[in-house]
Amino acid sequence: MPKNTAEFSIKSLLYPVFLPSFLFAIGEASLIPVIPASAEALGADIPTAGIIAGLGMLGTLFADVPAVKFVNFLGERKAMITAAGMAATGILLALFASNIWMLSIGIFLTGACHAVFGLARHGFIAEAVPLEKRGRALAILGGTFRGGGFVGPLLGAGVVELWGISSVYWLPVIFSLLAGAVLLSTKSENFSDTPPNKGYSIFYIAKREGHKLRTLGLAATTLAIARTARTIGLPLWALYIHLPVATAALYIGVAGALDFALFYSSGQLVDRFGRRWAAVPTLVGMALSLFALTLARDSTGFLIVALALSLSNALGSGLVMVIGADLAPKDARNEFLAFYRLMIDGGVAATAPAMALLTVAFGLPIAIAGIGLVTLSGAFGMWKHIPRFEIN
Repeated sequence: MPKNTAEFSIKSLLYPVFLPSFLFAIGEASLIPVIPASAEALGADIPTAGIIAGLGMLGTLFADVPAVKFVNFLGERKAMITAAGMAATGILLALFASNIWMLSIGIFLTGACHAVFGLARHGFIAEAVPLEKRGRALAILGGTFRGGGFVGPLLGAGVVELWGISSVYWLPVIFSLLAGAVLLSTKSENFSDTPPNKGYSIFYIAKREGHKLRTLGLAATTLAIARTARTIGLPLWALYIHLPVATAALYIGVAGALDFALFYSSGQLVDRFGRRWAAVPTLVGMALSLFALTLARDSTGFLIVALALSLSNALGSGLVMVIGADLAPKDARNEFLAFYRLMIDGGVAATAPAMALLTVAFGLPIAIAGIGLVTLSGAFGMWKHIPRFEIN
């Protein structure tokens, strides 16, 4: 694939990246809401069901580091195809589980496959897409996540209504296999070659590139934390102010639609004006919106804050991936991205328990405001450090 800006067309990423990612995201999103119910049906109590529901994220964290060996050995295309097939296998194991252990292994395996699929996709775009178009390409990729996250639960709800909870598991099986089929039908020359592996340890690269990870890596992690806090915090705040469930769901859905409608704007902003002018407004906007959420006391205030969070988040569509791609060194691209993604995923995984602990200790308003402060620190980090590193 040409890396010359004039020759490169973002449309060329449709079959190698965008369509498979959209299909994979639909499958994942359709499954997540029904996992606790499946666990409960196998005899798990509510706390255990919650733990099982979180095993997908744990599987991703566990596989973030070893995924680099897998991707370097197979190359991006074959790694994505294999991950899609293994994800379908994990989901089938969960579907036919006769006990919570089989269900847990299936969900964990699916999360591990997400790590491999995500690293291969991220590394491919970092290598194949010219710098001047990278923001738009990764904004579209972020849009596929949002689109899949919107379509998947709707399809899942329809399947539950028609055929029951267990039938939902066929959706991620089908969509994972469809993603693999699209990749199989894509010509291999559409994929960049994985750069020669010089045998670097991922932890050696993390140490060598430590300043990047401690500055912009941590700043990007705060954005991932803010996004997770938004997902968790809005429904919790609706309960806190006694907002009817149907009203809260409608307002969150409207805000999600705004987020999806504006995702491409981030890529245009990043490519035209630079990373700083998307990163800082996104993080400042999300921080101020989280602070404002603690002041919302009725449905109107809740809706305004939900829309403000979505608007801020849309400005940063694909931004975490852009920062990672920009910082990744040419001689150890996948090794760097694997550790970078481990940091991001670790931040995401830590957000819910951190908010729970803060809520128990100080109350929900302090917990949300605390995440707002963390997000604001990320904005400062982006403002200070983005211009200081060479972009690859």
